[in-house]
Amino acid sequence: MNLRAMRAIAAKDLAVVRRSKAVMLPLIIVPLIMVLVLPLVASFAPTFANIPGASDLGALIEQMPESFQAQLAPFDEEQRLVVLLLVYMFAPLYLVVPMMVASVIAADAFAGEKERKTLEALLHTPTSDTELVLAKLAVGFVPAVVVAWSAFVIYAVVANAAAWPTMGQIFFPTAMWWVLALLVAPGVAAFGLGATVLVSARVSTFQEAYQIGGLVVVPLVLLVVGQAAGVVFLSTALVAVIGVVFWVLAAVLIGLGLRTFRRGELLARG
Repeated sequence: MNLRAMRAIAAKDLAVVRRSKAVMLPLIIVPLIMVLVLPLVASFAPTFANIPGASDLGALIEQMPESFQAQLAPFDEEQRLVVLLLVYMFAPLYLVVPMMVASVIAADAFAGEKERKTLEALLHTPTSDTELVLAKLAVGFVPAVVVAWSAFVIYAVVANAAAWPTMGQIFFPTAMWWVLALLVAPGVAAFGLGATVLVSARVSTFQEAYQIGGLVVVPLVLLVVGQAAGVVFLSTALVAVIGVVFWVLAAVLIGLGLRTFRRGELLARG
């Protein structure tokens, strides 16, 4: 395997990403909303506990399985509201961070090369088709995981600090969140990469690749809706299963990409 050429491709792509506002803005804004805005909003939840609609959260707690209610039992009503939001309701939203970072960078993988008229030079690099795809995947995967783990740390600090007046203790992260960050987040990133690289190699522009590849966020939206509707509640075991599922799907998509990618066909389409 030509690691030197793969590193060169990765370094060049990262340099392009850093110079592109269309790529960098989502990579900065979305994680900041996740790690700063959401914990701050949740910290004020007890203040708005009496406004219309707030009682829905209390009803949601009553619908939770007994095992979940037992976890909330040590907390008073205001504390349960904060824990429900920061620990459970916002968990699927956290996964949007690695998904989005991976998808944005992957969308630029080949479609961006077409727009910049650098595709032909890329396809003539001394790498095999497999090495070329793996280099593109690495460019998206490593930043996605780094951003996701950094967001996890910052989220934990901000959540504990913002909710301290209500909680009076360090309550975050929970075991479920450790599994979410260490297992599921990288799996989600790999899944987003596999899907978006397949799309990116078949469309002509970055925007097309990003918009079509954005469909991979649908499973996360379903998790959010499922929790809000009281259909599903994220436990440590369920989160671990979800992580395994995402890794399996990622392996299938990446394997499909490696088997179907042909630089000659891509050059003809470019």
